[in-house]
Amino acid sequence: MRTRIVSTFILVPLAIFVWIGGIPLGIMAFIIGAMAMSEFDDGYMNIGLKPFKYTGWLCLLLLYAIYARMFTVKAPFESFTEYIMLWIFFTTCVGLVMMLLNKDHSIADGPITIISVLYIGFLSSHIVLIDNLEQGSILIWLTLLTAFGTDTFAYFSGMLFGKRKLCPTLSPKKTVEGSIGGVIGSILLCLVFGKIFVPELMIHCAIIGFVGSIFAQFGDLVASAFKRRMGIKDYGNLIPGHGGILDRFDSILFTAPLIYYYIVLIVYPLH
Repeated sequence: MRTRIVSTFILVPLAIFVWIGGIPLGIMAFIIGAMAMSEFDDGYMNIGLKPFKYTGWLCLLLLYAIYARMFTVKAPFESFTEYIMLWIFFTTCVGLVMMLLNKDHSIADGPITIISVLYIGFLSSHIVLIDNLEQGSILIWLTLLTAFGTDTFAYFSGMLFGKRKLCPTLSPKKTVEGSIGGVIGSILLCLVFGKIFVPELMIHCAIIGFVGSIFAQFGDLVASAFKRRMGIKDYGNLIPGHGGILDRFDSILFTAPLIYYYIVLIVYPLH
C-alpha cells in the first residue's frame, strides 16, 4: 500500500498541467493518450495480434490538430461536428485499409487499431474539450475528483469493510462495499468542490459525483476485461503500485466524456 500511495503523489505534478490548461494541457493529454494507446496495443501483441501503432498515433495527432484549429478560432464544438465525423470516418477507413495492404497482419488488426484510437484516444481527449468550455478551467477538476476520488475511496473502503466480491472474474480485489464507498467519496468530494468554487452548480456537482463515480468504475472494469482477454495483469510498469499509464487513467476514459456532455447538454442549457 505504501508503494501505491507514494506513486499517487508522483502523479500530483500532472495536476499542474490541468491548472495551467490551454496548450500545455493539450500537449499532456496527447502524450498520455498516445502512451496509453501504445500500452493497449502491446497488450494485444501479447496474444499474437499486431495493431497498427503508428497509424493510431497519426489519427490521434489529426484529432488534436482539429481541436487546435477549433480553439484557435474560438468556435464551439458543435461548429466542428462535421470535422469530428470526418475524422471518425478517416480513422475507420485507414484502420481497415491498412489491414488490406499488409498481408502479414490478421483481419483483426485493423478493427483493434480503430478501437484503440476511439476507445483511448478519442475518449481521453474530452479532457481538452472540457477545459475549453465556459468555466471549463474550473469544471475540469470534477473529472479528476470523480475518477481518482472514486478509486481512492473504493480502495480504502474495500480494505476496511470489503466482504462481497463485486466482479470476481474481472477484478478479484474489488468489493461491493468498496464500490459503494467510492461513490460516496466521489459525491462528497464533488459537493465540497462545488460549495467552494461553483456554488451555483452545487447540485450538478453532486449529480456528477454520483453518476461519474459509477462510470469511473465501469471504465475500470472495461479496462480489466480487456486485460483478462489479453492475458496480462497490468498494461505496463511505469507507475509502481499502479501499473502503466492506462491502468491509472482507465476510469477517466468514461468520466471525461460523461462530464463534458452533461455540462453541454444539461448544465449550460439551464443557464
